[in-house]
Amino acid sequence: MLRRSSNFILISILLDAAATVLAVQLAHALRAALPFGQQWPPESPSVVFTFSAVGIYLIVFLAQGVYDPDKTFRVVDEMQLLLVAAGFACLALAGWFYFVERGTSRLLVVYFYATSLGMIVAWRLGARIVLRLVRHSNGITRRVVLVGYGDAVLRAAERLQQLAWAGVEVRGCITDEPDGPQTQNGLPVLGGFDQASQVVRREQVDDIVITMPKESYARVEALVDELHQLPCNLWVAPDYFSLLLYGSHVEDLGGVPMISLKVPTLTGYQRVIKRALDVVVGGILAVLSLPLMGLIALAIRLDSPGPALFRQRRVGENGRRLEMLKFRSMVTDAEETISAEGGTRNEHGEVIYKRAGDPRVTRVGQFLRRTSLDELPQLFNVLRGEMSLVGPRPEMPWLVDQYKPWQRKRFAVPQGMTGWWQVNGRSDKPMYLNTEDDLFYVRHYSLLLDLRILLKTVLVVLRGRGAY
Repeated sequence: MLRRSSNFILISILLDAAATVLAVQLAHALRAALPFGQQWPPESPSVVFTFSAVGIYLIVFLAQGVYDPDKTFRVVDEMQLLLVAAGFACLALAGWFYFVERGTSRLLVVYFYATSLGMIVAWRLGARIVLRLVRHSNGITRRVVLVGYGDAVLRAAERLQQLAWAGVEVRGCITDEPDGPQTQNGLPVLGGFDQASQVVRREQVDDIVITMPKESYARVEALVDELHQLPCNLWVAPDYFSLLLYGSHVEDLGGVPMISLKVPTLTGYQRVIKRALDVVVGGILAVLSLPLMGLIALAIRLDSPGPALFRQRRVGENGRRLEMLKFRSMVTDAEETISAEGGTRNEHGEVIYKRAGDPRVTRVGQFLRRTSLDELPQLFNVLRGEMSLVGPRPEMPWLVDQYKPWQRKRFAVPQGMTGWWQVNGRSDKPMYLNTEDDLFYVRHYSLLLDLRILLKTVLVVLRGRGAY
């Protein structure tokens, strides 16, 4: 529920690397200035020492879980983990130089350990203080609503209210007796079970925690199906293990065991690795393609009236809306036309919104679609963190409204520019098979699968199959 963003984790890695480099410089200065040990020449630290220190520290920190949000949520846990990881990294560094550079001063290693640990701890504590002040001054909270009644709601509310320092705000509860008391166990009653969707939208809820007795399972199942359509995380207190069909897992939230029913699928490390790939590869591609994007924009404006860029509301990860960028490949009123039609259907009875020979596609648009160059502006969506290079495609809201509950699992990972179904048929495949391919990706995500899809995307684009 309380996870650090992948961007924050990437920044943490960069700051740790910078602190390590600075600690090397400071350790050399201390070794030359302090009257301990033999005289030390005031020369610049060696490149080998600097790169070795950065590499060993980051490898050990990653292996020890220093960047794992689940292990470092509490400041005490983070400081203990840092102390152990930094000590182990320093020992590994000393062992490395025993074999590589025997002339390295032992005092230098001691000074480096002390200065690096001090700076790494200092920036983390400072970041916690700043984030808490910003959260408090701007009223940034994580809005939580409880669903249920009885002692279970009271216990969950008490535990969650203890996390107010971390920005958790319990807004109230949804009960089966909306016309009863206006409060339940001290919590405002926000509505009944049949009003759950309206409450989530009205209160802009981030997380829902279901705490209901076992005999109410049937009502919980119906409620879960309804709430899966909304852009919020969904949790249930044990014991609803029969609900594991939703791909659930158990987590500890401030001492409250929770079974996740609708939360991001990727682990903290997987998300960091995926984000790093997006930033590095996406940034390089964006810079290299800027001149080409300028020529494409000019060609679009000369070919047909209207803007070069097309902005479209799509549904992204966890049901959140985003504004996806594309080069305009259709006439300017194409979006209103397909919305009025409500989509067409193929021989399987499934909704489709792309078809060969579409009269709305412009001449330049035909070329852009065949070569997939119309997707280039989405590199900026990737760099902003709204999309990923690889993942299920962000879907149109009116199509999502027609989804069956099992299809919504495709939103459990970041939505991407290209994905498993794009490299296995693209628009030639019916929508229900697209969703099955997306769920295959969700279940089998790995960095190697992302790299494989990126390589296959190049081949598919060159063939131009299924692009219209």
